[in-house]
Amino acid sequence: MGPDFHRPAAPAVTHYGRGADPVQTERAEGVIQRFTPGADVAGDWWRLFDSTRLQGLVDEALANNPGLAAAQASLRASADDLRAGYGIFYPQVRADAAATRERLSLAELGESARSSVFNLFTLSASASYALDLFGGERRQLEGLAAEVDVQRATAHATYLTLLANLVNTVVARAAYHAEIDATRELIRLQGEQVRLAKVQYRAGTVPYSDVLSLESGLASSEATLPPLQQQLAQSEVLLATLAGHVPADGAAPEIELPDLRLPADLPVSLPADLVRQRPDILVAEATAHAASANVGVATAALLPSVTLTGAYSANGNAASRLFASSGKAWSFGADVGTPLFEGGTLWLNRKAAIERYDAALALYRETVLAAFGQVADALAALDHDAAALRAEDEALDAARQALHLTETQYQAGLATYLDVLNADAQYHQAAIDELQALAVRYQDTVALYVALGGGWWNDRSHTGGLP
Repeated sequence: MGPDFHRPAAPAVTHYGRGADPVQTERAEGVIQRFTPGADVAGDWWRLFDSTRLQGLVDEALANNPGLAAAQASLRASADDLRAGYGIFYPQVRADAAATRERLSLAELGESARSSVFNLFTLSASASYALDLFGGERRQLEGLAAEVDVQRATAHATYLTLLANLVNTVVARAAYHAEIDATRELIRLQGEQVRLAKVQYRAGTVPYSDVLSLESGLASSEATLPPLQQQLAQSEVLLATLAGHVPADGAAPEIELPDLRLPADLPVSLPADLVRQRPDILVAEATAHAASANVGVATAALLPSVTLTGAYSANGNAASRLFASSGKAWSFGADVGTPLFEGGTLWLNRKAAIERYDAALALYRETVLAAFGQVADALAALDHDAAALRAEDEALDAARQALHLTETQYQAGLATYLDVLNADAQYHQAAIDELQALAVRYQDTVALYVALGGGWWNDRSHTGGLP
């Protein structure tokens, strides 16, 4: 009884964004990222960043992360529930043995005879079997199987989230380190600018407003340092917890941005494939499947049920007489029952199950829409990241040339040392901006792999034994 579940069809589209999806990005930092529609997603995509230290950190997290361990345990538990559910297709057999000493009062039977005291030994066995005429038990088992699918996809989602958080945190930590170093150098240069400006002010060659302007810039740069240090500390704490350690015991390896290689060839799964590989979509699909099965269970509850029963017992007032023919008893029969009046409970239970099924289908569609949007966002972001990084590279190159030219002019006596410090400060600020743009490009590359489902289906060896 109830609806037969069919996997919802994928949206009938061939690309993700409005108009055609990008084919490749601009060249930035010497790398053009190319998008290959229909290419499969590497199961160990983090290896494409070409860092042995990152790989070691991933291995440690996969072995020790408690969230992943909990997801795996939940999957095993749901699989055990499913195996236990298969017991409904077998007869339920029970054996009992009892030995009692009793005093029977015949007055309860209206007799005046004296009560007697005796021993009673009993061996009995019974069996029952429920005929699943309307498929309610089979639908219940179908729901258990769907719950296994839910837990499996949830475990894969946990695995993918762990990897994404780990790689993103490694990239952020490397960027924070580099930004802190560049900011400290910038602060040193600006402090030197302020010192020279004060000397010139005292000499009467510059107005005091110049000093105040430089001091304001120095204070602004100094104000950016504590947040960067806080973000660095938070990233180190997060890496420790992701790897399954308390922060006091965490000791993540130092990984700098130059230690990472940006993947140049990126896959773009076809929309029809995406709905079969993203863990969150698979969770929503399996949840809808379970809701569909529950409709069948609720429908079968409205209909008659049939149970076959049988029992046999051997009784005696002494253990040696258990198997005497006078003490044997047996029974066999069928029990047929059907609900007649439940105050509308069973009917409304079925109606509620149908509504929950409709809600699960709507949530499935919502999940698919969000997934397609994430892929479109990641593709657009990578396209824009490359353009932004190229502009930052050009700005950094211009600042580098300006610094070199100013230094040459200073050596020729055509510029002051303060001019050199100004040019050097501008160069370091451009370097900080370029670092931020580079880190964003790395993290948006990770976002694309995550949006495509992470490729877990291609690398079972790294999923912690998940089926």
